[in-house]
Formats: sequence, structure tokens, C-alpha cells
Amino acid sequence: MTTRKAALVVGAGDATGGAIARRFAREGFIACVTRRNADKLRPLVARIEAEGGRARGFASDARDEAQMVELVATIERDVAPIEVAVFNIGANVRFPITETTERVYRKVWEMGALAGFLMGREVAKVMLPRGRGTILFTGATSSLRGGATFAAFAGSKHALRALAQSMARELGPQGIHVAHVVIDGAIDTAFIKENFPERYALKDRDGILDPDAIAESYWLLHRQHRSAWTHELDLRPWMEKF
Repeated sequence: MTTRKAALVVGAGDATGGAIARRFAREGFIACVTRRNADKLRPLVARIEAEGGRARGFASDARDEAQMVELVATIERDVAPIEVAVFNIGANVRFPITETTERVYRKVWEMGALAGFLMGREVAKVMLPRGRGTILFTGATSSLRGGATFAAFAGSKHALRALAQSMARELGPQGIHVAHVVIDGAIDTAFIKENFPERYALKDRDGILDPDAIAESYWLLHRQHRSAWTHELDLRPWMEKF
């Protein structure tokens, strides 16, 4: 009898999050994908099913504590135990510091940091009694250093990285693998294609990150033996300056 297992991807967009969900679905996981608008998940769910996998789409606001509590409880009750949880909300905005409103800063922090905490806390609650599980957080260049006009984004990403470090130290000895992935570079997305065509032109030279290649690294993190766990992994195109 095949054991049912779920991979939760919070922030399953059209690029990285979707690719991660598809990668785990190919390995037999039920991909539980979330966005605030469930209608936007239909193409991803249909694609996973067309590829022979299983998927469930959930509308949820990851910034809302009650919704995150209910999301995890619903998956555990109605779908399968959550073996892997991926936090992949971006929250990337760019404003000069004097034009960064309190509302913008608060919203970015809620999306990039608070939501990560809520997901991490709730999945830890169900993983700890089982003594196993993988929790993966998607970071960015701004996780490591702040940049001009990126005060809000860098603040949220620094906070998420600190959360991941604290959780890894607390949960690792209890069997939970917590890792933080620094995505350093442009990703092959419609946004990059439309807004940064000169950068997108590097795709033919593997100069921007391929979502499927990113997803492969997430899968490999999950597969690591606990005697050699990676906590932080940085991914960037071969030509990226760093």
C-alpha cells in the first residue's frame, strides 16, 4: 500500500513555486498549492494532473493566522501528512526610502516574513510528533545584503533568513530539516521577459535561473541524509556577479 504524503507550496506562482510543486508531484507527493486567488491555481493543478501527478489548490492568505492554521489542519485531515513545506512568497518591491510608506513596509514584512513564520510554526506542529519533515524557505539576494531602494524587501528577507536559522537550530535535533535557499539572479518569468528584455535575452546562454533547475535543488535538499544536511544553499546563473 502506497503511503500518502503531501508537499505544501505556499506561494505557488507560475514559475518557481509551480515548478517545485510539479517536481514533488513527480515523486508521488500530493502537491498542495496555495495562492490568495484559487482560480490562478487551476492551470498548475491541471498541468500536474496531466503529467500524472496529484494536486490540490487552496485559496489562502498566508499573512492571516487563522487561515494558515486551517490550511494545515485541512491538508492533514483531508489530504495527507505534510512531509515537505515550501514558503515561496516573494514580496519584492522597490521604492526610494523617502517614498516607502508605512503601509508598503508593513505589507512587505507581512508577506515576506510574518507569513513565513506562520507557515513554519504550523507545519512544525504536525511534523514534530512524527519526528521527520522538511521545511524550505525561498530567499533572495536581499536576504544577505540590503540594496538601495530595497529597504522593505531586504528587511523582510533578512527576517525570514533569521527565522530559518532559528528554526533549523531548534528543529534539526528533532528530525526536521530546515533550509534557506538564496535565489541570486533573475528567474525565467513573464515579469522578467516583459520588464527586463535585455536580461531575459541571456536565457539562451543559461544566464537567468531556470525554474525547473531551481526545483531540482529543492528536491535534492529534501532527499539529503541527515548526516549531511545543508542549511543554506545559494543558486545563481554561472555568469552572475557576486
